[in-house]
Amino acid sequence: MQRSALFHLIACLLLLTLNACGDVATLPEQAGIGPHPKLPPPNPTLIPTVNIAPAKGWPADAKPKAAPGLAVSAFATGLSHPRWLYVLPNNDVLVAEASAPPNPEGDKGIKGWLMKWFMDRAGATPPSANRITLLRDANGDGTVETRTIFLQGLNSPFGMTLVGNDFYVADTDKLMRFPYRAGETQITGTGVKVIDLPADPINHHWTKNVIASRDGSKLYVTVGSNSNVGENGMENEANRAAIWEVAPATGQWRIFASGLRNPNGMDWEPRSGALWTVVNERDEIGSDLVPDYMTSVKDGAFYGWPYSYYGQHVDSRVKPPRPDLVAKAIVPDYALGTHTASLGLVFYEGDLLPKRFKGGAFIGQHGSWNREPRSGYKVIFVPFVDGRPTLPPKNVLVGFVSADGDALGRPVGVAVDQSGALLVADDVGNTIWRVTPATK
Repeated sequence: MQRSALFHLIACLLLLTLNACGDVATLPEQAGIGPHPKLPPPNPTLIPTVNIAPAKGWPADAKPKAAPGLAVSAFATGLSHPRWLYVLPNNDVLVAEASAPPNPEGDKGIKGWLMKWFMDRAGATPPSANRITLLRDANGDGTVETRTIFLQGLNSPFGMTLVGNDFYVADTDKLMRFPYRAGETQITGTGVKVIDLPADPINHHWTKNVIASRDGSKLYVTVGSNSNVGENGMENEANRAAIWEVAPATGQWRIFASGLRNPNGMDWEPRSGALWTVVNERDEIGSDLVPDYMTSVKDGAFYGWPYSYYGQHVDSRVKPPRPDLVAKAIVPDYALGTHTASLGLVFYEGDLLPKRFKGGAFIGQHGSWNREPRSGYKVIFVPFVDGRPTLPPKNVLVGFVSADGDALGRPVGVAVDQSGALLVADDVGNTIWRVTPATK
């Protein structure tokens, strides 16, 4: 038997074992949602739950199901693992097409090899296109007429932001600045490195996001952890699990907030002006733990990772413990469900969608792998009142998993175009979806 076939057989047998030996949620998904989620005792198992929806993609003419009063259509198709979105002032839509960079250190050992196989199965590891594509809908009919390569030769790009004529890209290993002229469909100027970002040799959470402060004087960059709970050594977590504040004019930076296992989406809450982020929490202590969350980000705050979760709930797996840091850990503002892999975040300030969406947050949930039954695999909306999330979230787009348990698509980044339509990047369906009011 060839080696690859043998590995495939072993993986299949282990997958059956994992599904048989992992735990099953005892609480409904809603128990892990809201300002006061239920946090049962941890339930670590010898072999963790692995419950991945295999990536299949959308059949012809199929699409997600929109909430009542909304309609969804394909804005652009045939992309290569579209992850993140950014809308320019002229309504051109930029799409970061990227996957994880090669990670020989992270793939070592049986666990590393198995996780790579599982991520392949989930559609998470195609070769990275390493580019940003520009999509232009010149006549505003919801269909792209012009598609060009805006930037290429990047290194697993993710976050993007424009400040004046400076276009910033967060590659997996550095923050770059490029010259931009309004209306151009391709950047040909040479980029300049602003700062290095933590990457090699492990680079467990490779995605780096960036947004600008309202006045453009500061940039905020997300840097995820290098492990689940520090098992690769805390020496490999230096300056990770954090949001950085960067002065682009000088390249000086500092840790703005820490203890955030894997922050991704960021946006400014329109009423208070506070920075908010969504965070992927830790795995492998049961289907009911730990809820991913969204939270306002306080300057200098510590949010617990890896030593505790949701304030002072100690994670006993982390050695040596740090009770001094646990005592400082801040409770997040709002739980988004366990293992939902909440990634995208955008506050809605437009006028196109129904008024019930004004001021609240759209969140792209990529979907679970460590929960039975599955969670996420949808786009939700969290209403805000007086700058705070209070009401239960509402489903906006569902139907990303088929009746057979296959992933037809997986939502990632979310953005709002200049007309007020919601855009959703789907990295399994290789599509950008556009959500508008339903026509009567």
